[in-house]
Amino acid sequence: MKSLTDCFTLYNGVKIPCVGFGTWQTPDGEVAEKSVLAAVEAGYRHIDTAAAYGNEESVGRAIKGCGVPREELFITTKLHNNCHGYNETMEAFKKSMKALGLDYLDLYLIHWPNPTRTREIWQEANAGTWKAFEELYEAGYIRSIGVSNFWPHHLDELYKTAKIGPMVNQIKLCPGLTQDMLVRYCRARGILLQAYSPLGTGSIMQVPEMQELAAKYGRTIAQICIRWSLQMGFNPLPKSVTPSRIFENTKVFDFELDPEDVKMIGALKWDLVPPRDPDYIPF
Repeated sequence: MKSLTDCFTLYNGVKIPCVGFGTWQTPDGEVAEKSVLAAVEAGYRHIDTAAAYGNEESVGRAIKGCGVPREELFITTKLHNNCHGYNETMEAFKKSMKALGLDYLDLYLIHWPNPTRTREIWQEANAGTWKAFEELYEAGYIRSIGVSNFWPHHLDELYKTAKIGPMVNQIKLCPGLTQDMLVRYCRARGILLQAYSPLGTGSIMQVPEMQELAAKYGRTIAQICIRWSLQMGFNPLPKSVTPSRIFENTKVFDFELDPEDVKMIGALKWDLVPPRDPDYIPF
């Protein structure tokens, strides 16, 4: 990968820019709108949001006002946990499209596999949701479909009724968290791994090994994290609301980590917040 516009190719042939801009925990309104505008100005063409983030309208305003043709952007959103099931998914998709102000979506994801509302019937609910995803995909309203936070047993259940397999699984991947078994499962089925929280948490800035690598390569720790994710074959989604950092995080294509450093970063032990167990999320 040599630039932000270089792409991974999903198994259906759709190209997805290799680094995306995340908007999780970005407040709705001016903050979200300005951060997305800053990202597009910095060169990002891949923007990730979700109904649960509560900022789709702001992201949509930025998309409309950024000055970049729609076909040059790759926009992702995710189904809200309260909307699993065929009919609920169809309605939720319409609401997201209205909020974003779009007539098609590049990627739609089931945000979590087992939310509280459908916990007793999660397999059936996901099957209905996926049927809706497939129909929207086949009708041309969505260019690619996938999941988020799915573990192998959730995917096994989905495959029992799916006509079209997921193209993406967006999961937490960062230094010290490589989720090797899940990554192998997805790669064996042609599923691209998207890395949310690719910088871990702010405390990674205090990890001595990462500080040493930043000095070695003359880069920020955030740049080291994003570069590591790319070299692991992940599709990272770094998030910031600070224009200088948004721009700084794009400068990851003119250096390469040594193989031993890639391995060391993956094996780091630090004060990392582990991913939530999707079968026990309280929402």
